[in-house]
This record gives sequence, structure tokens and C-alpha cells, in this order.
Amino acid sequence: MSLKRRALEGIVVAGSLMMMCVVVEAGLQGNETVDAASAGEVKSVEIAAVVLLNDDHTAGLGRYMAQLEEEIPAVEVEQTRTQLVASAQADVSVDEAITADHTMEDAGLGELATEDAANAEDAMEADTVNEEQQQWQNCLMADVDEFLYVRASADANAEIVGKLYKGAVAEIVDESEEWTHITSGNVEGYVSNEYCVSGTEAMEYANANFDVTAQIETNGLRVRSEADTDSAILTSVSEGATLAVDTSVETTDEWVAVQYKGNTGYVSAEYVTTGLALGEAVSIEEERAAAKAKEEAEAAKAAEAKAAAATATVQNSAVAASYDELTLLAALIQCEAGNECYEGQVAVGAVVMNRVRSGAYPGSIYGVIYDPYQFSPAGSGQVAAVAANGPKASCIQAAQEALNGVDNTGGKLSFRRASSGRAGVVIGNHVFF
Repeated sequence: MSLKRRALEGIVVAGSLMMMCVVVEAGLQGNETVDAASAGEVKSVEIAAVVLLNDDHTAGLGRYMAQLEEEIPAVEVEQTRTQLVASAQADVSVDEAITADHTMEDAGLGELATEDAANAEDAMEADTVNEEQQQWQNCLMADVDEFLYVRASADANAEIVGKLYKGAVAEIVDESEEWTHITSGNVEGYVSNEYCVSGTEAMEYANANFDVTAQIETNGLRVRSEADTDSAILTSVSEGATLAVDTSVETTDEWVAVQYKGNTGYVSAEYVTTGLALGEAVSIEEERAAAKAKEEAEAAKAAEAKAAAATATVQNSAVAASYDELTLLAALIQCEAGNECYEGQVAVGAVVMNRVRSGAYPGSIYGVIYDPYQFSPAGSGQVAAVAANGPKASCIQAAQEALNGVDNTGGKLSFRRASSGRAGVVIGNHVFF
């Protein structure tokens, strides 16, 4: 054999051995569980490689490789890419192996992406919760039925400076074992820790006990029957008004579900601010001023009603009536105004007598009371039932005054609930017109 041929064969043998060693090494690195027998067989491959270097004929390499293929079991590799390409048992081409490997990698990336998205969503929710908890860390609420006294110092006998009502939130200034120094609204003082919750407990207490409300930020905001600008309009509300949020209904970010007359309505989220319906502490001075203002308003209203009634009162001629007619008139008065003030009872009797005198209605008490579609208690049989059982004394007295000609309505012929908004003379719970 020529020198040139020998050199060429040596190069071929060396290259083959290097490739074999690379495959063996990759198998060992990829499979940490190769047992001792397999390790011995790999070692024999390395020794055989050295022997073949001294062989004059490359055909020996081919024969020996064929022998190894029969005797040495395939080395399985746990790594996905190596197993598909290098396993002696896998009957796939290199291109098919790479394609399969890419498919598995893509599937793995998809699962990872889904898992990452879920983790990101959980992280956002956790951040939201943590942010809310952080906002409540320096807050306190009174866990009471009505209110908790706020005192000038940390002493149960100290002066009362305000009231922390149920649903009011206070800011913690300092806290000790038994008392907490707070500020809320215009009140600063101390409250007993025995009746308070703070931090995360206060947050949970607020969420569990108080409704979420939507405060209207524009005039004429429409409340719709559905979360759709083309749906029916239930009502319109003014700026500053608040509506209870219906938290049981899921909506988009564009709409807020609210409660309206026992039903669910929808308002545009752009024009409302939602939050828990919470308040602030009230000072003793503020409470006294509010009580005084309420008393003055009620007194003014009563004086106005009395003045209006006095101005409207006229004395008409008396009308003779039988005992049955007196009882019937008293029964109607009881049905229409039995739970109102005495002036309101007289006014109902005066309307009946004004109709008797008017000439536009039947000319008798019975005829006026049972005139169709005029007094609903008469048509329902309620008046007859009260008359049979005997009306109460105040209604009998009011009926007698009306028969005697007393008219505190100013000649009015009709009445309805004052809450109707109808213009007229308001006496008791009715407006007369």
C-alpha cells in the first residue's frame, strides 16, 4: 500500500473515532443514570479505538463497529433533543427529530406563557389587595351598634369631645394597650381599644358591614335598564346624589350596576365615583348645632302650617245632620286621617261639607261620601266597617266641628297626600286644593 493511501486511511480512522467518542461523551453527559455495565462497555469502545489505529486496513473498523452494534445496548439519553437524534432505537431522521423537538419546545413555551400570565394576574390581584391593606394600616373604626365616645384624654372619666358613629373612619395618631389617639373630621381625642378594630381588621369590617355607593359627578346622569346606551332610561339623577352599587351584578369597566327602586339599573362609570359608604366622627358642638337646626326647622314648618290653617279657616253656616250621618262622616275621617293631627281630621270633614254646599256634588253627606270614584275607603267598604264598629272620639269631634261650619281649608273641595307635590294648603299629611 502506498504512503499516500495509508495517510488517507489514517485520517478516515481518526475522524471516525473522534465522532464515536463525541457520541459516547454526549450520552454520558445526558444520562446520569448509566449503570456500571454500560460504563464498562463504553470503556471497551475506547480501547478498541486505540487498537484500530494500528490496523493497516480500515475494513477492521467497519467489522468492529458492526460487532459493537450487535453487542452493545443502545444508551438512552434523558435530554429530549439528544434522545431523538442519538438513540439507536429511535427510527426517525435528523430532520424529523429536530421538527419534533421544536414542536415539544413550542408546546412547553405555550404552557410556560399561560402559567406566566396566570402568575402575573395573581400578582396584580395581590398588589391590589396589598395596596388596599396599606391604605387601611393607619385607620380605625368603632365596632359598635350606634356610636363610641371620643374623649379628651385616655381616661374613661375624661370629657367627651365627640362621637365616632358606626361606619365612621378615624386616623390613628398614636396607640397604647388600652387607648388610641385618633383624628376624624373635626374631632381629635381618645377611644377605648375594647370597642375598635384597626388596620386589616378595620378593612375587613368595613367591607363586610357597609354598602358600596356610587356618587354622581354630573347633573342629569341617566340610569338605564341595561348596560347599553340604547336601553330604556329609568330616571335621571343630579350631581352629588349617591346610589347603592349592586355588587351582585358583574359589569364591564364602562358601566356600574346600581340599585333603583328595588331593581338593578346601570350608570356610566365615567361619571361616578364608587366607594364604601363611610363617614367621619362628629364633635359635640357639631351634634348640638345639628339638633338645634332640626328643631328650628320643624318649629318653622309647624308655625307655617298653623298660620296657613288659621288664614284659611272660615266659619260657614251649620248643617243639621242625623246621628247616622255624623257617624258616617266620622268614619270617613278616621279612614282618611285617623292617625293625623286633629286639624287634619277637621280638614277632611270640611272638604265633605264644602262639597255638600257647592252644588257641583250630591247635596247630602251620604251622597258625597259614596259618590263613585271619589273616596276609595267608601268604595272598598272600609267606611261602613268603621261606622258599624263606632269611630274613635277625636274623629267624631272633628265631624261635629265640620257640621257646625268650621272650615280650615279655605273652601277646598279635594285633597291628596302632601308628598305628591301638589300645590295647596298643607294640613297634617295632606294638601288641600
